[in-house]
Amino acid sequence: MRFLPRRRTAEPAPPVAQPSPAAEVADAAVPPVPTASSDQVQFVAFHPRWLRRATVLVLLLVVAWRVADWLFGQVSDFLFLLLLAWLISIALEPFVHAMARRGMRRGAATAIALFALLLLALAFFAVLGGLLFTQVSGLITSLPSLINDVVTWVNDTFHTTIDPQQITDQLNLTPEQIASLASNVAGGFFGIVTSIVGVAFNALTVLVFAFYFSADGPRLRQTIASWLPPRQQRVFVTVWEIAVVKAGGFVISRAGLAVLSAAFHALFFLLIDVPYWLPMGLFAGITSQFIPTIGTYLGIAVPALFAAFDDPIDVVWIVLFATVYQQVENYIFTPRVSRATMNIHPAIALGSVFVGAAIFGVLGALIGIPIAAAVIAVIETYGRRYDLVPELATVHEEVAAAASEASATATTTAPTGPD
Repeated sequence: MRFLPRRRTAEPAPPVAQPSPAAEVADAAVPPVPTASSDQVQFVAFHPRWLRRATVLVLLLVVAWRVADWLFGQVSDFLFLLLLAWLISIALEPFVHAMARRGMRRGAATAIALFALLLLALAFFAVLGGLLFTQVSGLITSLPSLINDVVTWVNDTFHTTIDPQQITDQLNLTPEQIASLASNVAGGFFGIVTSIVGVAFNALTVLVFAFYFSADGPRLRQTIASWLPPRQQRVFVTVWEIAVVKAGGFVISRAGLAVLSAAFHALFFLLIDVPYWLPMGLFAGITSQFIPTIGTYLGIAVPALFAAFDDPIDVVWIVLFATVYQQVENYIFTPRVSRATMNIHPAIALGSVFVGAAIFGVLGALIGIPIAAAVIAVIETYGRRYDLVPELATVHEEVAAAASEASATATTTAPTGPD
């Protein structure tokens, strides 16, 4: 016997509630809500609680920014001393590492290296310190007369009416200021140290932190890495090594080249009797190595300016010597002194000098380039470069071809003399 499934009967629909007469009257009293259109103005209501939170958040951000700016202004000098100590420590790293591999403790090796630097500095000031500060004092005293001579030459040559006294006042080179500066410098190195306690404190701070950065470098690196996850620890170690290699290589090579350049320039200025030959030689050596692109020309322009009003023929000798020495430095000294090259664009290097000088003053210009080199090296290590599209890859070839064609055209169309 076969059973068929029973069909489900449709349930009756619920009855539709009929609006009462009172509800119809209430609906008729409420005006219809207009639909939103693009021509109508819509208002957005802000909840008072969210408005208060946003206001408090903005005020907190402003206060935090002001506090951070004030705090940076208070500790900027100390941060500069830390950076300087770090650069000294990584400059000493090759010597300390070599001594540590031979069994000497890093602390003892660092102490020997710093003691050697102090001995060299003391020997320099013991031999040439008095002469250096005497010449610097005379140079400062002669600045108003030099400005007067330069302005007089400009007025006579170009028929101008520049007032030298106005320039002297704008540069704050009044007789009172000149006398104050000259008296401070003429006191000598030990007089400056005893009168300005801050100089000794800053030097002690740099030496102490340089010792700790160099002696406890591996332990410091391990301590910082222990706060990072394993993957980030590898990145941190790579960044640390790149920074040490790039910045340390720059400091060592530039310092060595600056010493050579200053020694040769000062000796040459002494031979041709340039006024203030010792500070002029130091200025030429330091600026030529630590200020890219324009440092070489600036280091020669200032001594040439002083020599021009003493003996104009010395300017020719200075330019010739600078040209010859630049070739000797490029082909003989630099390959032997520079062990670590820096792949940094000259514009970036010059910009880092200006930024360092703006933040930390004159000495900040010296540490701007190694820090920029370390940052660029890290970016190149972890960054990714792509192949150029054909349109960009052929730009250089097209420019070279156009220049070659223009040169060939100019050669063929050049007028020739009579046979």
